[in-house]
Amino acid sequence: MARRKVIITCAVTGAIHTPSMSPHLPVTPAEIADAAIGAAEAGAAIVHLHARNPETGAPDQSPERFEPFLKVIRQRSDCVVNITTGGAPTMLVDERITPVVAFKPEVASLNMGSMNFGLYPMLERFKEFRHDWERPYLEGSKDRIFRNTFADIERILVTCADQGTRFEIECYDIGHLYTLAHFVDRGLVKPPFFVQSVFGILGGIGGHPEDVMHMKRTADRLFGDDYEWSVLGAGKNQMRIAAMSAGMGGHVRVGLEDSLWIGPGQLARSNAEQVAQARALIEGLGLEIATPADAREILKLKGGDKVAF
Repeated sequence: MARRKVIITCAVTGAIHTPSMSPHLPVTPAEIADAAIGAAEAGAAIVHLHARNPETGAPDQSPERFEPFLKVIRQRSDCVVNITTGGAPTMLVDERITPVVAFKPEVASLNMGSMNFGLYPMLERFKEFRHDWERPYLEGSKDRIFRNTFADIERILVTCADQGTRFEIECYDIGHLYTLAHFVDRGLVKPPFFVQSVFGILGGIGGHPEDVMHMKRTADRLFGDDYEWSVLGAGKNQMRIAAMSAGMGGHVRVGLEDSLWIGPGQLARSNAEQVAQARALIEGLGLEIATPADAREILKLKGGDKVAF
């Protein structure tokens, strides 16, 4: 019997962590490209991408910031490219959707609900910052709502309907699964759904094993065989929840967007290091990592020759 194939997604930089938190966080286009390619070489079938201002490291959703590293990744790797529509919690949907419209990737992320998105507890660990924007960005999350209204979600779905982009549907709580079911009922999302359950963000569901199982049971009940389930655990939850997902029939996401760490008190030196650790967990369970071609088949993607970069 063939071994089940597990898709590893690597989110290489994100908009959660700030440059002062780790010298290994990719910021410049060259760093982001190298991080994505290194993750793919280590076993990631999909790379999930944000862009940053190369001088300050601040999140930047302009297509001009994405283009340099997208072209390099396309030239040097066959991995599936996933572009965020989440951007940063400080951005509204018109800004966040622009790179996906411009570059028409195979996959884009899509958040399934507005939420509190608390980053301010990081100030207890990190005290010194190199850039003026970092501390206010973290402090401001105490009184900031990450907006993803029904209208915002519909806008993204309708705008991307004709370009063949499928979605990494990010669900931070049980209600987000029901929001997905609502858009499925309206015919705006077609199977197979790639559901990325997010655990351990302050404002969303926790990282307890019961939380993970509750998410999976609910998704099974709502979507049956029409979806592929993946998880990401924030911070210290990363590898433990990845192992749970692999053991429960799901896929995994790792990367410096989700956690800066490779072990207690030990910064990950690269995204590839986290991918290698996740790969060891998966293969240790007798499973096989999915190649980019496998991921395209499992998720019914349009193919890397049909993107606009």
